[in-house]
Amino acid sequence: MRNLKGYIFDLDGTVYLGNKLIDGADTVINSLLDEGKKVLFLTNKTIESRQRYVEKLRGFNIEARLENILNPTLTLTDYLRVHHPDAGLYIIGEQPIKDELALAGFQGAMTPAETDIVVLSWDRDFHYDHLNFAYQAVKLGAKMIATNPDRTCPVEVGDVPDCAGMIGAVEAVAGKKIDVQIGKPSVLTIEAALKILQLKPEECVMIGDRLETDIRMGVEGGMKTALVLSGITSEDDLKDLVWKPDYVLPSVRALLSDKVT
Repeated sequence: MRNLKGYIFDLDGTVYLGNKLIDGADTVINSLLDEGKKVLFLTNKTIESRQRYVEKLRGFNIEARLENILNPTLTLTDYLRVHHPDAGLYIIGEQPIKDELALAGFQGAMTPAETDIVVLSWDRDFHYDHLNFAYQAVKLGAKMIATNPDRTCPVEVGDVPDCAGMIGAVEAVAGKKIDVQIGKPSVLTIEAALKILQLKPEECVMIGDRLETDIRMGVEGGMKTALVLSGITSEDDLKDLVWKPDYVLPSVRALLSDKVT
């Protein structure tokens, strides 16, 4: 694996759990950077800004710059600029995604009738008013775009519900599926990651803890894949796999081993 040029790291469950660094992650990533490898940090979370991720990684003594961070908000912004530049948005999500989309020039909708797109992202304050507004907007023809499909997010003490809860609620009352999914494993994220790295898929490895997002994205994108067992996925989940990783590692620390070639 160390002969590849690009290393795409998931964050939660792969590089850290909550505010705790996974042992050896800083050494592995900094050694790759010292070797001249291209590194991209790829998260499906929208509850923090990209700048906040830079600060968090630097707090773990990991060299990171804004251009090393890709999240669904950035991919969504680029997608909207191309396909829906004048859309009125109703955003189910926390303040960072609202701020970043506003900074990019997108207007928030004040009523369901003004809403062209309902954006569904992880919102830990999700409530009935959000659900009703989204439902009414979709009835009037608004599209639904989700930032990510994750069911849960790994934290230091287990896991917590993620964006799939918001998606499921709105889909259930609207009686239809979302129109577009932005984050991993979407082809939109694959294309965005490769554009940032300026590499071909076969020159890259996707490293993450989740089979249905990280590993699926790598497999469908033509990359090498490495599943780490430091987050959501356990050894018990490795039977009858739909998306089979090239490597299964206890954690990213194993990348330092000479046995991982």
